[in-house]
Amino acid sequence: MTEKILIKGSVALARGAIDAGCRCYFGYPITPQNDIPEFLSDALPKAGGVFIQAESELAAINMVLGAAAAGARAMTSSSGPGISLMQEGLSYLAGSELPAVVVNITRSGPGLGGIAPTQGDYHQATRGGGHGDYRLIVLAPDSAQEMYDLAGEAFNLAFRYRNPAMILADAILGQMKEPVVLHGACPAPEPAPWALSGAANRPPRLVKSLYLADGEMPVHNWKLYWKYEALKEKEVRVEVDCPPHCSLVVVAYGSCCRIARTAVDRAQRRGLAVGLIRPVTLFPFPEKEIRQAAERARRLLVVEMNTGQMVDDVRLACNGAGTVSFKGYPGGEVPTPDQIEAEIERVMKAGELRVCQR
Repeated sequence: MTEKILIKGSVALARGAIDAGCRCYFGYPITPQNDIPEFLSDALPKAGGVFIQAESELAAINMVLGAAAAGARAMTSSSGPGISLMQEGLSYLAGSELPAVVVNITRSGPGLGGIAPTQGDYHQATRGGGHGDYRLIVLAPDSAQEMYDLAGEAFNLAFRYRNPAMILADAILGQMKEPVVLHGACPAPEPAPWALSGAANRPPRLVKSLYLADGEMPVHNWKLYWKYEALKEKEVRVEVDCPPHCSLVVVAYGSCCRIARTAVDRAQRRGLAVGLIRPVTLFPFPEKEIRQAAERARRLLVVEMNTGQMVDDVRLACNGAGTVSFKGYPGGEVPTPDQIEAEIERVMKAGELRVCQR
């Protein structure tokens, strides 16, 4: 049964996690994500779950690891400095092939920075800030509705691939209120066949990330590698709006893309052949869609609220197929549609201004 309510993005995410079967939350307060643990501290026990305010982010991520090993749908949330403290635990989760969801409502940095929205944690999320050859599944919502929806998607992907998933949002998405359609609780998931649920009347199971025998570690790393390749092949999520004969495609994600979309819509109404691509999964990244856009339009403009991070992945995806420009707004600076529209015009003046044909 669906229900439509006006709700904050962070609370929508927490509601989505409960509806997706999350029954364990461990976290430590930090602005601007405190709405998540505040809501879950009341709602999760009522849903039959466990809420613990840990003594630190280090404790929280290791509690998540323990609950995940037992097969529970476990989650934590934090912001930049707290996520930095969790990196070793994320490496252990990935190395142990344990599913869990980690939410980063980003704040500006580096260091303690400020509580203003930013996209400065893209590299940390998509490259893995911990040790070893591992990747996180990374989802980037752009609305309160997607904060709700992608919470469930994150848990589904995490359990399907036995890998931690991260939802990368920011203070804009966390604090804004929007109408959200709640879809209700999903059916209870089947018990995981690998979970450490007690060995009575069955053979013992082993969950580990320590491989010391000769040749064991390379085998395990290649197993992880092929899992990440399967993610790239099957699980890309992307929004593409590119009219025929585009001469420029804007690439942006998250809350920044909402602003860029307004600028692109204005440019299209003025007859300019400009398109928009929004990666929803930052890993796996929509390499094919980016390259196809570069081959057609020959010019891409990447807009981010940082000094340039996703632009690296865009350039790699293009592989020389087109020219990539960048416009950044770091340190908590939020662009306006006017600023992005002016940048679109500046980049388009360097080449052919094609008429939009729909």
